[in-house]
Amino acid sequence: MTELVLQGGTVVDGTGGPAFVGDVVVTDGRIVAVTGAGRGTVEAAGATIVDVGGLVVAPGFVDIHTHYDAQLLWDPTASPSPLHGVTTVIGGNCGFALAPAAAEHADYLARLMARVEGIPLAALEAGVPWDWTSYADYTNRFDGHIAVNAGFLAGHSAMRRIVMGERASTDSATESELTAMEGLLHEALDAGALGFSTSRASTHNDGDGVPVPSRHATDEELVRLAGVVGRFESTQLELIIQGCLNGFTDDEIALMAALSRAANSPVNWNVLGVRAGGNHQHQLEASTRVAELGGRLVALTLPGNGGGTRLSFLTGFALDGLPGWRETLGLPVPERIAALGDPAVRQRLAAGAASPEAGVLRALAAWERMVILETDGPHTGRMVGDLAVETGASPFDTLLDIVVTDGLRTGFSPLFPPEPDEVWKERAAVWLDPRTVVGGSDAGAHLDMMCGAVYSTFLLAVGVRERALLSIEEAVHQLSEVPARLYGLRGRGRIAEGWQADLVVFDPTTVASGPVRTRADLPGGASRLYAEALGVHSVYVNGTEIARDGVFTGAVPGTLLRRGIDTQ
Repeated sequence: MTELVLQGGTVVDGTGGPAFVGDVVVTDGRIVAVTGAGRGTVEAAGATIVDVGGLVVAPGFVDIHTHYDAQLLWDPTASPSPLHGVTTVIGGNCGFALAPAAAEHADYLARLMARVEGIPLAALEAGVPWDWTSYADYTNRFDGHIAVNAGFLAGHSAMRRIVMGERASTDSATESELTAMEGLLHEALDAGALGFSTSRASTHNDGDGVPVPSRHATDEELVRLAGVVGRFESTQLELIIQGCLNGFTDDEIALMAALSRAANSPVNWNVLGVRAGGNHQHQLEASTRVAELGGRLVALTLPGNGGGTRLSFLTGFALDGLPGWRETLGLPVPERIAALGDPAVRQRLAAGAASPEAGVLRALAAWERMVILETDGPHTGRMVGDLAVETGASPFDTLLDIVVTDGLRTGFSPLFPPEPDEVWKERAAVWLDPRTVVGGSDAGAHLDMMCGAVYSTFLLAVGVRERALLSIEEAVHQLSEVPARLYGLRGRGRIAEGWQADLVVFDPTTVASGPVRTRADLPGGASRLYAEALGVHSVYVNGTEIARDGVFTGAVPGTLLRRGIDTQ
């Protein structure tokens, strides 16, 4: 029997084709009919009929770069992503996963996730049971208990730590250790992992302030592990390496091509930014060169310019990528506060931030352009440059005086000037480039810095409605079918007969992200940045409504996505 009819809405089916007014009919969690535009009508006796006239009905959005690995254990909704239209999330990115695990390594993995992904340690300790050993032990608990569809990559750093212990953070793997890692990866892929992820980014340091385990892997180790991925169909590789930040070298391009060939899979990397004077065209050229070498490389790119990112000397993320900063930011908090008050340390840090070796992160050295976003003192909303004029100190000293007085809790962000239309047009061209996928939200991570879940409503509000840079059909295509096809998700990312009823209903005239605010709603009393959505009326996962007018219904119809079963 038909269960649901979304009647009279503007159907944007995800293919990029023209929108049309019609009905979407759902039975047993699947779309059984789509009427309108010459498709005829359908009988729906006994169904729940929802009048969605004047609203858009689109396939649920697919976010392929999240870090909801921990949050889903205490929050089955993966909030706030579904409020912004997301119905499918992929975790285990950047080599950071919670499984496999062992009791003796749980503390290390928790502190690593706290440092590198900005998830409060209190939440990880109070909300994560750490009672699994294998990938399957961890992921199987989500079946029947989550509101969204969720799939996971096998993370390199966790496997390396389990096999090598403390040596994972200092040494190359021996042959026996590499063989053991291959075994763990094979086991995870066999249990449904969607692929493999790793990192060599200089900003990725663990809870002790040293490079995460995957950064110590040789090229041979990476290619060997990619070869394990190549034994399985319907897989994916995800990575972030130094070139993602500063421009790819010839060696990195050759490595990414070798990984893609060994895995017989595309490689996606995070994240391609488009800014005035940036090097995004050079970064995109890497995809062309990898293709010439027999592989496939895809860049994830966000709709905005990253202007909402908050920085903090408490977590130190991004800042610890500046030359000579890692050692100071890796100190225990009391010692870090003392160091940041030392004029000699300040001088050394300022020199490192302004040095050519800082690369793209050198932009952070414009301390006078920082805005104080949150502080216990009286300076919230003030520009550091203005405060420096009042105090007579340098902008860097002025900022650090506030940070030290505030016990490192100060949140601050660069103030970006308005961007010219030409930059936005270039950004839109990148959204539509076949070498990119719109994504890279990092949702569920960097909770004191940003709320990445807003990327989808941002694209619809700014890219479509305010700036008219692309049509609503193109935007929905980029948010749904393009990422779904990259991952080979079976029956998702499109409104079509026989496909899963993952749907979002929104008002194109009002859809947007609400303001980002701090919410203390994590386990252990920890806080995060959070943004509601505007204009999103309903979100359905597998035919069941999980959110209505910004409120979760409590339903948990989500599916654990397994390689080979839910991918093709």
